[in-house]
Amino acid sequence: MKKNKALALLPIGVFVALYLSLGIIFEYVMKISMGFYSVPVVVIFMVALFVAVLQTKGQPLEKKFEIMGKGVGDKNIVTMLLIFMLAGIFVGVAGRSSAESVAYFMLSVTPAKFAVVVLFIISCFVSTAMGTSVGTITLITPIAVALAEGSGFSLPLCVGTVVGGAMFGDNLSFISDTTIAACNGQGCKMKDKFRTNLAIVVPAAIATLVLIGVLSFNTDIPEKVVGEYNMIKIIPYVLVLISGIIGVNVFLTLLIGILSGSAIMLLTGAVKFPELLASMGAGASGMFETSMVAILVAAMGALIKYNGGFDALLSGIRRVFKGKKGGQLGVGLLVVLIDIATANNTVAIVMANPIASEMSKDYGISNRKTASLLDTFSCIAQGFLPYGAQILVAVSAVTTLGKEISAFDIIGNLYYPMMLLLSSLLFIFVIPEKKAK
Repeated sequence: MKKNKALALLPIGVFVALYLSLGIIFEYVMKISMGFYSVPVVVIFMVALFVAVLQTKGQPLEKKFEIMGKGVGDKNIVTMLLIFMLAGIFVGVAGRSSAESVAYFMLSVTPAKFAVVVLFIISCFVSTAMGTSVGTITLITPIAVALAEGSGFSLPLCVGTVVGGAMFGDNLSFISDTTIAACNGQGCKMKDKFRTNLAIVVPAAIATLVLIGVLSFNTDIPEKVVGEYNMIKIIPYVLVLISGIIGVNVFLTLLIGILSGSAIMLLTGAVKFPELLASMGAGASGMFETSMVAILVAAMGALIKYNGGFDALLSGIRRVFKGKKGGQLGVGLLVVLIDIATANNTVAIVMANPIASEMSKDYGISNRKTASLLDTFSCIAQGFLPYGAQILVAVSAVTTLGKEISAFDIIGNLYYPMMLLLSSLLFIFVIPEKKAK
């Protein structure tokens, strides 16, 4: 292996340059809606991979394929891909009406004055159960708009509360692609990462609830938000949530959710069997791009590592960040910078994983804490990106309903990501780490 060859990091630079420049052109020059998400990320990664192949000199093509094959065939990558597929199938089976039932049920039993507080709790629950921040924002934002329209609460506060709650689940959920990527990339159990994460997210969530409660105290709301709900459709989400918390194997947890969701949907007549299978297929298909990105990044990372790129990067990190606490901050900043460049926190985690894994060994950081830092800091960055999917989807949902809101209106009301950043820094510099078993 060639050591300290910084030029081996060129494929990452090529990806960042192409993705960021095309995204800016599409979004702000050509005025394409969701411009950053019109960039074919798989194609850009293929270009970057091709650069990595060209850089690996002195080896026949067969040897380069062998290096890439070992990277893609890693146990953690294979596990990640299978979990991605099962998580997609579960979301396809459970359906959106289940999440809406959760929201409208909780709002129906809540005093009107604390509706925004409950809106945050709903967004946290739904995103944790569904494992998708974008899906949560798509579902709950119309409810937030209705709440703002029929009350004295400001629209940016309601929508910002939904986006913040959505990032809660994106960070904590057992079936979130960010959690799957972080845990499998660092080789830790999801329940261990979950427990470590609680030390960060619980104080942040409590502080957010108090802050929203204070802001809500002097607001007068004439009526509640009313909508239809079906309690039985909530069961699959609750089962997945409980199974994950008590430490049931993630594959078994997802199978429980898929089977219970399928049974409920069929027995209640919500769907017919052919439609159920189609929903399963659509859910799995929704994970194809994420899965392909994981495969391409694993292949590219294997070549970069072989060419000494990770050694060069780690050498630079060691010169800047000193000690265990500095190493933890370095892990967080690493994934933040990649997320700013890619506007996709799952991609950022997948790209940062091999480097963060080396850093965890170098600085003596436990794998569960490394996974937690990667997931948490990527979600903090993603929540604040005005060109990220979460903000863009929220703005689009509000606009579709005939209202006006800007990305920066929402960002100014993202109290949970703000509290999460503060809590994360306290977690690194104040709370001592327990010794890993």
